Amino acid sequence: MATTELSSDEQRLVRYLYTKLQSRRGTHKELTEYYKGEQRIQTIGLAVPQELRAFEFPLNWPRVTVDTVVQRQHVSGFSMPDQPNSDEWMQEVWEANNMESQSVLAHLETRIQGHGFVTVGTNEDDKDHPLITVESSKSMIAQIDPRTRRVTAALRVYYDPLEPAAASEATLYLPNSTIFLSKANHAGWQIEDRDDHDLGKVPVVQFINRPMVSDFVGESEMQDVLRPTDMAARALMDLQVAMETHAVPGKWAIGVNKEDFVDANGNMTNGWKTYYNAMTSTGNKDAKFGQFEASNLENFKTVIDMLAQQVSAVTGLPMRYFAQSAANPAAEGAIRADEVRLVKNVELKNTIDGDSWGDVMALAYRFAKGEPVDGNRVRCDWDDPNTPTFSQKADAIQKLFSAGIITREGAWDELGWSKARKDRERQRFADTDAAYWASLIKPEATNDGTQPTGAQSDTGTGQEPPQQQ
Repeated sequence: MATTELSSDEQRLVRYLYTKLQSRRGTHKELTEYYKGEQRIQTIGLAVPQELRAFEFPLNWPRVTVDTVVQRQHVSGFSMPDQPNSDEWMQEVWEANNMESQSVLAHLETRIQGHGFVTVGTNEDDKDHPLITVESSKSMIAQIDPRTRRVTAALRVYYDPLEPAAASEATLYLPNSTIFLSKANHAGWQIEDRDDHDLGKVPVVQFINRPMVSDFVGESEMQDVLRPTDMAARALMDLQVAMETHAVPGKWAIGVNKEDFVDANGNMTNGWKTYYNAMTSTGNKDAKFGQFEASNLENFKTVIDMLAQQVSAVTGLPMRYFAQSAANPAAEGAIRADEVRLVKNVELKNTIDGDSWGDVMALAYRFAKGEPVDGNRVRCDWDDPNTPTFSQKADAIQKLFSAGIITREGAWDELGWSKARKDRERQRFADTDAAYWASLIKPEATNDGTQPTGAQSDTGTGQEPPQQQ
């Protein structure tokens, strides 16, 4: 009879992981708001009172910092050196789970929150293609073995939409069991179902951004940008207030009283409603009119430009990414030189994320084939994060092909073609070859011993066969 109660060790583990996850909810919420540009701007309150909150403008440099890196992370394929046939199978599993798009979510979550998760499980509808799922770090937490750097336990919680403060269901992942839990009212966790798969490994892989020794939480890619973003947002808010109060020259009048301010119907009005317009005539011959000099708002731009330079310095992103550029567009060579730190940053993240994706595909291989595979043997290949033009890329591939360094199919890989596209090209080459050799076949002679009109002679066509590489 299956037990419905957790063991004492399992209860302690669930309590520890759940408490750890709850303690990070505030950080998760704050980082998400910064990425979306919905953060609350903190002001000193000296120059801008609370009533002017309508002028808030959260400058979204954090989104630029994250998206620029994620947009250059694209997995091109997987391979195991001692199992050549595994390449095609892994690509098939990758496409079956729509990981072309789902991997972007994993990279995005990792860059924003500092860590993310991917789970692997059995696909009941298709046993040959295990289910790979990207999980949110806002609802999942893991326990890491500091010696092996592997996940030893993980907890996935599900929050009730009506009571988001407390979880109503959860899944506990252990090396040999996956336990599905539920909580009724204020009672403890109860087992709803249990899968004792005896896998020997937790089917959860954690992705970490900016990992450090003994740090298994990571750091958000936006961390260095948050405070400068707040400062720039405050400067923009002050700029809007100044635009409303000082950008338009103030008007003054001498020798007039409130009876002089009447509308076309003779009704008395508030003379200081004239914001953009000024009273130009009056019956008082001693009245004088004028305006004050408008304020110079250049100091706000100077502050924002300075902050943009600091953000560029700490992130390695070119200044033009923060709207700081010259009038003329940069040349190709200048663009590549300007993006050196960005490209190296992406390559470093690809190296770290590649290890995690290798573990994911090793788990998928285990679920499908029943054979254990070390994730360190699975190689994850990435597209070039540089910004080359298509002509530059094609020229480089052509030189590698001509030198015999890569084959025709290797050139297709460098171009980033999908398996379906490569299959179509193989078929087209096969059709071209078949048509050529069919044209060389000597047709049968007619009854009178002559060849049909248009038949080719024994001397051949003079055509060269298609070049095969």
